[in-house]
Amino acid sequence: MEEEIGKTAGAIWDVLNTRGELSLSELKNAVKGQKPTFDWAIGWLARENQVAITPEKRSFRIRLKQEQAKATGAS
Repeated sequence: MEEEIGKTAGAIWDVLNTRGELSLSELKNAVKGQKPTFDWAIGWLARENQVAITPEKRSFRIRLKQEQAKATGAS
């Protein structure tokens, strides 16, 4: 199970690094995330201080923390 969570966290990180900030649903669609693995992977990245999570109406927006984003401008 940990391996699957790690793979999903890596996929999330790659998408955010390429595309920048996304809504939770956009991110889930981009990585083809499945519950509960997707949710656990987001939690893992948050616990490791890799992502910023911002409330937005009935959902959330997710982005890599500034120091984690690639130097070419993803935020």
